[in-house]
This record gives sequence, C-alpha cells and structure tokens, in this order.
Amino acid sequence: MEGNLRTTAMGILPHTDIDAALELALSLDIPFWPQLPRVSFYEDMYAQMSEGFPGVRLDLEGERILFDTACFYEELPLYAEASSEPGYFALRSPYSAVYERFLACDLERYSAIRGQAIGPISFGLKVVDENLKPIIYNSDIKIVLFEFMLHKANYQVRQLQARNPNAFVWLDDPGLELLFTSFTGYVDFVARQDLAEFLAGFEGSKGVHLCGNPDWDFLLSADLDLLSLDAYGRGEIFTRYAEQVMQFIEQGRAISWGAVPTKVEDLNGETLDSLIGRLEALWGYLAQRGMDREQLLRQSLLAPATCCLVNPDRTETVERAFGLLREMSHALRWKYGLV
Repeated sequence: MEGNLRTTAMGILPHTDIDAALELALSLDIPFWPQLPRVSFYEDMYAQMSEGFPGVRLDLEGERILFDTACFYEELPLYAEASSEPGYFALRSPYSAVYERFLACDLERYSAIRGQAIGPISFGLKVVDENLKPIIYNSDIKIVLFEFMLHKANYQVRQLQARNPNAFVWLDDPGLELLFTSFTGYVDFVARQDLAEFLAGFEGSKGVHLCGNPDWDFLLSADLDLLSLDAYGRGEIFTRYAEQVMQFIEQGRAISWGAVPTKVEDLNGETLDSLIGRLEALWGYLAQRGMDREQLLRQSLLAPATCCLVNPDRTETVERAFGLLREMSHALRWKYGLV
C-alpha cells in the first residue's frame, strides 16, 4: 500500500455539530466517516457495531451494552434467517448520524476513503454476559461474533468501494493491548489463530488501528496491509522492533504514524518543527538499523496520535491538531519529494 505521507485520522471526534465533524474529516487526503459519541451512545464504537447481534440490548441512559445468554440462544434462529440478506449488516441511523451523509458526498476525487469497525476480539472482551464474563469465552457466542463482525466490516467495505475504488476499512482494536497480560486468559496461540482466520475473510486492504501498546511482534507478523499506531506516545517502543518493522515494510505493507497529539497538555508544548523532529527521529532510528527510508516514507501515512474526548475545549485542540497534521504532511512531502 502506498502512503506517501498522506493524511488520515481515527474515526472518533468530539464534535456535536455533525456538519463541522464531516467537514473536518473531509479535509484530509484519506477522509473517513466520523463517529460522534458526544451526540449519542449509539455512536460509541462498540455500540455502533452491535446492531442486530443476538442477545444484545443497549442501555442508552446508562450507556451500557447489555448481553443476555438466554436471549442469544432464543434469537439465534431468527438471526440465522435474517442474516442471509446482506443488507442486514448495514450501518444505519440511529447507529450513525454521519455514515449515510458521508456516502452522499463527492468521494471519487480522493485518492482513497476509509471506514472503521470494532474488531471482534475487542468487542468480545469488552461485552460481558449476565455473570460479567466476557462473551468471547463462550465458544458458541464467539463463533457467531466473529462471523457477525466480518459481515459488518465487509458490507461497509463494499458500500465505500462503490463510492471510491480504493476504499478500505480498518479495525479499531484497543482490546489487542490486553492480550498476553494477566488481565485476560485469552492465550497467545488462540488469539493468533482467531485473528488470522478473521483477516482471511476480510475484503479489501486489511488494517488495524490501536492507540495502546500491544505485543508489536504479534501485530507486525499478522496478515495486515496497514498498521496504525500512536507514534507520538508509543513510537520509541514500536521502533525498537526494528527488524520486524523492516520486514513489514519490505512485504509492501504500510504504517500510519499517529504523529500529532490531540490532548491540550501535549499539543500546547509542541510546534510543527518539534513534531516533525520527533517523527524524523523515529525514522532515523529505523534507517540506522538498515531501513530504506525512501521505501518507508512511500509506505507511510500521517495521522493524529489518538482520538480525544476529554479536552476542556471540546473541539478546539482536536481541530488545531488536524491543521498541524495537514501542515506536517505538506512540509514533509515537499522535503522528501513525494507526490
């Protein structure tokens, strides 16, 4: 996948103004449809992809996803029948206030467009049953979950590719940070096998985004076309896996470097030059260990470091971060002669 230091961003924005959120997303080289959890709990990235999954109920007032195992088994026959229709897996209002409007925009003029979906591992670890046990540990539920999330993601891929042939969807998978820790009994070889089987059925370019600090060797060895990370906060750890990163790039894959912080306290301490310096230091470290810098930049995207919903100024800092991101991309593409 060619990146050429073009810009994109994670899906979650702090906006309540839908027009402003859409305008901001469309200002990037690879725009995305925004997720707006401040508008409603339906926009929560877990709740958003839960529509139609047997056994799930949303508690909108309490902002919780409820799951009942008995209801899952009761609803399973109806789910099996209804899910034979591809449209069953469509993302619709009220589960997204923006998606249909995004599809109605002029998206052909972009080099690519992007969507996002919660990964089945993260969903299965986050959502718990009536006994507070993550549903991924129930083998019956897990089978349906992985099938359901794959259909959801692939239906979105098809819809986006109808608007732009280079469209792709990446998985937001924060739960991958929990793997291989004492907090989960989801063992290494099972997680690798589950993710590999899921990605094998994924249509279009295969991407994963997470802001945390997972087992990078696990992800760099997975069947991915794109890996998106918080390079501002995690880049020094990530680049210590220099050999694996080089292999990843040499196989034609791409990295989205989350280079511009979106939290007030972080961004206020930075300038465009300082942010470029931090990022180039990461690239320099890899180059010193044998990375072909030109190839790396051709296969790199630039993005904000993280989503942010906690700033006291709500949207101001996030919008400033997007502006700096566009400036960074322009400056670096000019410096390195990238189209």
